[in-house]
Amino acid sequence: MNNTIAMKRFEIVVGIEKLEELVEILDGSGVRGYSLIKNVGGLGSRGVRDPDDVLYEQENVMVVLACKDDQAQKVVSGLKPVLKGFGGMCLISDCFWLEGPPISY
Repeated sequence: MNNTIAMKRFEIVVGIEKLEELVEILDGSGVRGYSLIKNVGGLGSRGVRDPDDVLYEQENVMVVLACKDDQAQKVVSGLKPVLKGFGGMCLISDCFWLEGPPISY
């Protein structure tokens, strides 16, 4: 894998009411990009969250990002003290960024 960069992948699931605070932590850690997936369902510490339920009032959101090891440590340091209060989860795994050929327009 010649054109790859070793990175860490974060998958963070929190209630939508905590999204602004999570984004502030990511910004403070120097994260330059992430993806948001709203209306995430599943089973967690607060029970089942089914986004297809008509009575569904509490929305979850998933934030996905990838960064280098040194930046990942900053993200972990920012998340560690507040994640339990968020009532969410954070998965961290190794991944590779694949650099493609330059794009010309």
